[in-house]
Amino acid sequence: MGNVGWVRVFAVWMSAVVLLEPLAAQAPIRVNVNEVILPVTVTDEKGRFVSNLTKDDFKIVEEGREQKPHFFSHEQSQPIVIGFLIDTSNGMKIHWDKFKEAANELMLNLLPGDKKYSGYLITYGNTPQLISDTSTDAEKMVEKLAKVKPGGGAALFDAIYLACTSRKTVVGEPFEPRRVIVVIGDGHDTASRKSMEEVIEIAQRNLVTIYSMSTVAFGMNRDTEDVLKQMTSETGGKVEAPLNDIYKELATGYLEVPQDEGNFALTVGTGAYTAAISSSIFRSVANLSGEITTQYVIRYTPDVAPGTENRQFRRIKVSVNLPNVQVRYRSGYYPFGPPGSEK
Repeated sequence: MGNVGWVRVFAVWMSAVVLLEPLAAQAPIRVNVNEVILPVTVTDEKGRFVSNLTKDDFKIVEEGREQKPHFFSHEQSQPIVIGFLIDTSNGMKIHWDKFKEAANELMLNLLPGDKKYSGYLITYGNTPQLISDTSTDAEKMVEKLAKVKPGGGAALFDAIYLACTSRKTVVGEPFEPRRVIVVIGDGHDTASRKSMEEVIEIAQRNLVTIYSMSTVAFGMNRDTEDVLKQMTSETGGKVEAPLNDIYKELATGYLEVPQDEGNFALTVGTGAYTAAISSSIFRSVANLSGEITTQYVIRYTPDVAPGTENRQFRRIKVSVNLPNVQVRYRSGYYPFGPPGSEK
């Protein structure tokens, strides 16, 4: 069989080795591939979901060659397996109760007890811990998270690697259900052995879309939020930044009327101030829940351009025939397993 034939056989992570027991630490979740699965989100200039598109509205280009989808879906209740990764480092202490409540809401909203929806919970301080393995039981995850106290460093990258390698899988992954990770944290990493580049690659190899609820506040260190933005954009997700957004709103008139609390429109420490922060966080919960459950899902078997047969990473470009819209999707895929994976 020629190179092109092999690419068609191996072309992106699908259906697979189904593992019904937890995997050993650092053991990849292996999948065999003969097609590309591509979740896509389309929003207008105000961030609202564009939900009335058809297959013919999309154009998919892989390494310069247009692809022809053979599967298209926009179901409102798509099967999903979701990893909830919660930062439990020292940096979470100030707003821990609010973000813990937000995590609880996400778990309860996205795992309503239907067998189509599964999830698992990983917390990360100095090391990541899988404290609730894959199941449909959100209540169990809420109970486990209630016992967690923040403190120590942050091993974000190791937590993502753990999510991609060492948990129970569900029959049908990554076709149905799709794989999603939601990170609740500030993007800071002080303790990981893995690098950001390594975890972006392992997420792309395993068809994982990363989302995040950033805990970075307006005016604080933005470098760590840039880490979240890069990981989410490369895998097709997005970052919600409730504290950043609400502080922008509250900080109108900053430095015009000096006061010790920081010149916010609402006085720090008041009930109105606390309510505004809580409201912003729960808008972010709703935004993440809505996007994760309403993506377009497209599948195609790659028509490989000459000269690209052996590329380890193939870039994808998706566009729609509408003006003033934003299209989010993973930047590409790995058609072959990592070196040595065939052994």
